Amino acid sequence: MGVAPIKMPQLGESVTEGTVDRWLKKEGDYVKRDEPIVEVVTDKVNAEIPSPFEGKLVKIAVPEGTTIPIGVEIAVIELAGADAGLIDAEAPPSPPEAVAAPAAAPGAEAVSAPSVRQRLSPAVRRLAEEHGLDPAQIAGSGEGGRVTRDDVLAFVARREAAPAEPAPLEAPAAAASAPQAAEPGRVAVDGAREELVRLSVMRRSIAEHMTRSLATSPHAWTLQEIDVSGLVSYREAEKEGFRQRHGTTLTYLPFVVQVVCDAIKEFPYLNSSWTDDGIVLKRYINMGIAVAIPDGLIVPVVRDADRLGFTDLAQTINDLADRARNRQLKPDEVAAGTFTLNNTGATGSIASQPIINQPQAAILTTEAIMKRPVVIADGIAVRHMMNMCLSFDHRIIDGMTAGQFLGFIKRRLESWGPASIRL
Repeated sequence: MGVAPIKMPQLGESVTEGTVDRWLKKEGDYVKRDEPIVEVVTDKVNAEIPSPFEGKLVKIAVPEGTTIPIGVEIAVIELAGADAGLIDAEAPPSPPEAVAAPAAAPGAEAVSAPSVRQRLSPAVRRLAEEHGLDPAQIAGSGEGGRVTRDDVLAFVARREAAPAEPAPLEAPAAAASAPQAAEPGRVAVDGAREELVRLSVMRRSIAEHMTRSLATSPHAWTLQEIDVSGLVSYREAEKEGFRQRHGTTLTYLPFVVQVVCDAIKEFPYLNSSWTDDGIVLKRYINMGIAVAIPDGLIVPVVRDADRLGFTDLAQTINDLADRARNRQLKPDEVAAGTFTLNNTGATGSIASQPIINQPQAAILTTEAIMKRPVVIADGIAVRHMMNMCLSFDHRIIDGMTAGQFLGFIKRRLESWGPASIRL
């Protein structure tokens, strides 16, 4: 009877590593094919990974809380049933060094598989040498984990900005009497007035991704206000009938997504990525929809959003959002996004400066719809107004293009009517 390894899967575009958050099975348990075996967390997704084989879990190679590169063995299954004939010989045991050390402290750079890190352009290799860096220490944001010039510069910037180790403020005897952890995961740092809460795997991953995004892309942002009174009136009149006909809630998002897709086709650089070799224009629109969950934010992707009719788009957005909140997304449902839309208005926000979801070129927020007095011709009227905020990578997009992109969306939404819906 043979054995087969289970490896850390690819969990999204540009993701080079994952963290084992929780084992759902223990050594000795019998596992069916496609039965969830482990929860894995990255900055993009918290997913249950199904077993590709049926049999007994004979080895857990990676403990909970450990961050490892994609492709590293995390467990071994002793094959049974129909899978028993898939592998004739026992797979050789993984060497101990195949498992990475536990997740590093915030700000530390994870070391990925050497084969990934060796794919460097001459310019990037020369830049690393100039700064005395080992490229294997740098987390790559390029395709397949490739280290780019911006990754090197971001690493250098973080290294130079790192604060020096502070000198001790108290004598050893005083330090020895410092408060100890009150309970696992919580450390009292100032008696009853303060405590240190241990970071979750997802929160640590999000922090790393956001820090890297700001260090990688020169962010700029712009805002325009939009009169959406016509759209508000239509949705209010149609939302109950839509729910009865299609069994799903009618939100503003599918209206906005259709308009944004049209704008992207007019301004394709908003749907691109920066690389050392040039700007990659995406001829497809995979719309990321940011969804808040209790311990962070997750961005499921509506693939080929521009090709979906309105009803399918509304149902797809609601389905992905519901499954995101219930942690039921599959890894490929958070991968390959080309543009991100975030409905920050759901929290009452009226203006925001979002951080780009790497390696995308831009992210757009829809803010809260508020009734405000507006000057129309020579009179004043109360209208439903909404701000839209765009953060963009200034290497790819200039302010004029960003303004034209938002202006296109503004005109379409302000002139919106039922005939604008693509069924």
